[in-house]
Amino acid sequence: MPRFQAVLFDFFGTLTRSVQRGAGHRGTAELLGCPTDTFTAVLDRTFYQRASGQFGNAEATLRWVCAQAGVHPSDGAVRAAVASRHLAVRADTRLRPDAVATLAGLRQRGLRTGVISDCTHELPAFLPDLAIAPLLDVRIFSVQVGRCKPDPELYLAACRRLGLAPQDCLFVGDGGSQELTGAERAGLTAARLAAPDLAEHMVFNADLDWRGPVLGSLSEVLDLVDDGDRFELPTARYEPITAGRPPV
Repeated sequence: MPRFQAVLFDFFGTLTRSVQRGAGHRGTAELLGCPTDTFTAVLDRTFYQRASGQFGNAEATLRWVCAQAGVHPSDGAVRAAVASRHLAVRADTRLRPDAVATLAGLRQRGLRTGVISDCTHELPAFLPDLAIAPLLDVRIFSVQVGRCKPDPELYLAACRRLGLAPQDCLFVGDGGSQELTGAERAGLTAARLAAPDLAEHMVFNADLDWRGPVLGSLSEVLDLVDDGDRFELPTARYEPITAGRPPV
């Protein structure tokens, strides 16, 4: 019997390549009449508040961000900026080339799959359009749960929806939001993705002291679950995580 019955993934930086804010965010700031640097600075320092859905829907959240930045756009400008931000975050999102094959390979092995993401309103809106969507059995978004990693409720919510115990599940993430230690505290096994492109990835509240299993590519998850009884072998690999900024 395999060690794991499900593999749960972080989204940004794990199922996707490294994330940096693209040009679309400048357009959003311009629609709001806000200097880009001011706009992105507010986004950075309020990520966890926004990602836990504290301010309501996307329009209400963006109004709150504007107030923090000292600008007061019209209703029409806010609606246009919400649409612009959706497109900007979507444009920043590039699936890893092995994401679909990895998820498909897990399902072919009889494992369930899912995503647990600290995110704002944009990801739940566009994830159904991505190629990985049909390959995910469960989707947990912090903005909908009202909590962010490393809160155990996000991991336990995924387990409940799958009908599995935490010890039956593996969590894979790049290490932002202390998601790896959070997963372990919730009773899951965790592994860190350390793909080379993540040196440029924006992260916040990283698992700087993580010394557990490390994967060099997303597809290595397949080898890991195939060799579940010897899962301890990769633990000797350790690479530090560089702290940075949140992705959205």
